[in-house]
Amino acid sequence: MATLGFSRGDFEVFSIAGFNARMAKIYELIRPRLIRLGNELAPELSRKLHLEFFPHVAKHMRRAVNPPDETWAAFGPSAKGYKRYGYLALCISGVGIHARAVVKPEADLRPEMGRLIKAKSAQLEKSFRGTLIQDYKGWDLHAVPEQVVASEEFFAGLTDSLAKKTGGIDVGFGWKAGQVPRLDRSEVIDAFAELEPLYRVIRSVG
Repeated sequence: MATLGFSRGDFEVFSIAGFNARMAKIYELIRPRLIRLGNELAPELSRKLHLEFFPHVAKHMRRAVNPPDETWAAFGPSAKGYKRYGYLALCISGVGIHARAVVKPEADLRPEMGRLIKAKSAQLEKSFRGTLIQDYKGWDLHAVPEQVVASEEFFAGLTDSLAKKTGGIDVGFGWKAGQVPRLDRSEVIDAFAELEPLYRVIRSVG
């Protein structure tokens, strides 16, 4: 079984008090594995979803007020960066591992994305076939968000969020830290494939 290479102890990094100590461990233990996974998973995602993906690993500001509670490898449509676009992300926090579709508040064309999601909300509901999904927008990072049905109403809520001046979307699937050492990489790729219908709508804008 091909796993992601994270052990149960890796998640304890995010509970380290103090900015410098936590950042040092993230850069020592977590970031190198995310770089490797980003480079390995991007071509796998491209083959699975028939789209081109470029990997990017989060660069946390060394002078931030608080140390990061999670970090990630992002997969987007441009080699130059990812935050201006909708993207897929493999995130790691103290809670576990998460496969998510993200649109940041700084992304271009967010209102247009929202309008297209609304127009295709009924079609998206059919594509997701009753899948249970998690909304990570504003989550507290203390527990995996509650699962909800990916319904037409759920997608309408994403539309409302994108219409706000500082709105975005962040949805996907999570595995608790205790599950991750046995988590097969193919399950992660399959989770991203579950998000494909929504991601394609987001990516088609612009």
